[in-house]
Amino acid sequence: MGWVGLASIPRVVLEIARREADRLGMSLEEYLVETITRSLDPRERAREYLRAARELLEQAETELGRGDVRQAAEKLWGAAALAVKAHALARRGRRLSSHGELWMYERELEEELGEWVYDAWMAANGMHTCFY
Repeated sequence: MGWVGLASIPRVVLEIARREADRLGMSLEEYLVETITRSLDPRERAREYLRAARELLEQAETELGRGDVRQAAEKLWGAAALAVKAHALARRGRRLSSHGELWMYERELEEELGEWVYDAWMAANGMHTCFY
């Protein structure tokens, strides 16, 4: 796995994507994965969410090594959000499409799996807050 750079993307398209991601409370990467995988069946989409989450974790490690805490934090948050979305799709066939739905699903997981879910989610949310 690895990250690839786009050869060329119009700045206006990138700005639109960033604005939409911000409006939805998503990282840019999470927004792009969500948009691009929209047509996949739920199980395949869940697998792609997990693949993207793993890549975001790898990228976060690279960013930390460079000293770019802000970018690492954004990628960690995106990885956590995609992992939760993958779980919802794979286990329950539910598509989480908003920040609020992520939080509601986290509470369901916490009730089912224990308080550690809350602790992990709050740590991830701290990364999201660090980004801003």
